[in-house]
Amino acid sequence: MIHYASTSLLNIAYRQEGASTGQTVMLLHGWPDDPTTWDGVIPHLVDAGYRVIAPWLRGFGTTTFLRPGTAHTGNAGMIALDILELMDTLGLQTVRLIGHDWGANIAEALAVGWPDRIDRMALLSTPPRLGGMPTPPFEHAQLEWYHWFQATKRGEVAVRADPNGFAHIMWENWSPKGWFTKDTFQHVALSWRNPAFVDVTLHSYRSRWDETPPDPKSVDLEERIKSTKTLSLPTLYIQGETDGVNPPAVSEQVHEKFTGAFQRIVLSGVGHFPSREAPDLLSAHLLDFLAR
Repeated sequence: MIHYASTSLLNIAYRQEGASTGQTVMLLHGWPDDPTTWDGVIPHLVDAGYRVIAPWLRGFGTTTFLRPGTAHTGNAGMIALDILELMDTLGLQTVRLIGHDWGANIAEALAVGWPDRIDRMALLSTPPRLGGMPTPPFEHAQLEWYHWFQATKRGEVAVRADPNGFAHIMWENWSPKGWFTKDTFQHVALSWRNPAFVDVTLHSYRSRWDETPPDPKSVDLEERIKSTKTLSLPTLYIQGETDGVNPPAVSEQVHEKFTGAFQRIVLSGVGHFPSREAPDLLSAHLLDFLAR
C-alpha cells in the first residue's frame, strides 16, 4: 500500500511496513531505480521488529510537486531536505538510514546537516561525497561517462527522447549479465514516467560537477558537505565486487572519512544493485549492523 505525506514542496509517496512504533529504518533508493529495490530486504527488517519507511524520491513514481512553478532540482542536498521534512511530517525524531546509490549520498547529507536525527547509516554502492568531489582518474571517469553525457546539449536531448533506454544501459553495464528480467525492468520503469524524472536526473548529475548550481534552498547544506571531512556516526559501507560503475578500488579509502565505528563489506559476485541481486545476504549484514 502506498501512503502519502505533504511537505512544503512535495506530496511524497512512501511505503510503510512493520511495527507502528519503535525504531524506524528509512530506506532510500537510487537511480535508476525505485523503492521496489527493497522488496527482498523489507521482510527481514519487519521480522526483526523494525518500522520501515521507503519513499519515492522527487521525480520518481507518484511523488509529485505541489506547485507547477517549483524547480525540478535533484542535487543530493535538496533531496535530503525533502527527506528531513518527511521525517518531521511523520513525527520521526531519529531514524536509521540505509541508502543505495543516490540514497547513499542523501543519507550522508542528512548526517552532515542533522547528526542528532540520524542514529546510524548504511551506504550501498556509492562512496560518500564528504570533503567535495575531485575530478576522478581517467579509469573511473570512463565508467561515469553518463555523468558527462548529460552535461552536453546533445546528451540532454537524447536522454529526454529515451529515458528508459538510457537507464537500461546502466542496468546492463553495472552488474553481471542476466541479473534482471525484462518484466522487472519494465515494472521499475513505471516510476520513471513521473513528469519531473528527467529534469531531476539531469540536474542531479550536472550539479555534482558544478555544471549547474544546486537548488538555492540547499546551498548551505551542499557547502557543509564539501567542508566536512569526516563523520563520527556508526557507518556500514557495502558494495558489490563486480560493480560496473563504482568498482571496489573506488571505495578502498572510504574508511578515512569516518572516525566512529565503521565497516566496509564487498559482496562476491554482486554488482551495483545488491538489494536486488543478493537481498538475503545483504539483509543479514544490515541486521547485524543495526543490532549492534
